[in-house]
Amino acid sequence: MSIVVTGATGHLGRLVVEGLLDAGVTPSDVVAGGRATERLADLAERGVRVVTLDYDRPETLADAFTGADRVMFVSGSDPGRRLAQHRAVVDAAVAAGVGHVVYTSAPHAGTTSLVLAPDHKATEEMLAASGLPVTVLRNNWYTENYVATLQQAAQTGEIVASVGDGRVASATRADLAAGAVAVLTGSGHEGRTYELTGDVAWDFDELAAVATELLGRPVTYRRVDAAEHTAVLTGAGLDEGTAGFVVALDANIAEGALADATDHLRTLLGRPTTSLADGLRAALA
Repeated sequence: MSIVVTGATGHLGRLVVEGLLDAGVTPSDVVAGGRATERLADLAERGVRVVTLDYDRPETLADAFTGADRVMFVSGSDPGRRLAQHRAVVDAAVAAGVGHVVYTSAPHAGTTSLVLAPDHKATEEMLAASGLPVTVLRNNWYTENYVATLQQAAQTGEIVASVGDGRVASATRADLAAGAVAVLTGSGHEGRTYELTGDVAWDFDELAAVATELLGRPVTYRRVDAAEHTAVLTGAGLDEGTAGFVVALDANIAEGALADATDHLRTLLGRPTTSLADGLRAALA
């Protein structure tokens, strides 16, 4: 069984490749694709087939997908070009006759107001229309997204956000990668959509409490409105576009876009998900 992992030079894709090997998949049956293949040299030494795979170069997709039984389709990270890139991936998978595509999407992509969701919704629709057997993994926020927040709190003693009382059911990259491995190596997942989250949806007062524990200094959560948050961010040097994006994401969290904790990931893993404190502790280390 040949399994292609796209985006293998990124954090999640790399963890999926390593998880497949740890799960006992024969290294020669794993194809790790990315643009900077020199970053995958150690995997090649372990017997993994390393290939150039660039969403902007369809010929690399055709080469990588030839003979593939399963493709781990890690979504692109450039919102401005992502839809065209994803169309190229879907077209290449169809042309190659891939047996099963596993796609990383956004929480409740079909119905959410989450600012990042439209590209994912459109990609899910592309995949549904392709005729390919597909599993959609709607990944909640990475716990690791908050490492920079804690690093800043270490200096200031506060977490400033405009999320109100909103909650985040985050999960670690390692847990999400392990969930993907369970799907790629298992059976009966075709046609399924999984909302992958941590077991607990935490709020920012709880994040501040975890920060206090891990940093060894008091940290508080300072609630601000959107206008004040924008002023704080631009005052810290962010351009208006980036600041507006951050504030929009906080508004989504305040509305509950990331608050839905499910048992889907825990079920795939066969164990509880990693807690916020343990996930951040490991990431900081």
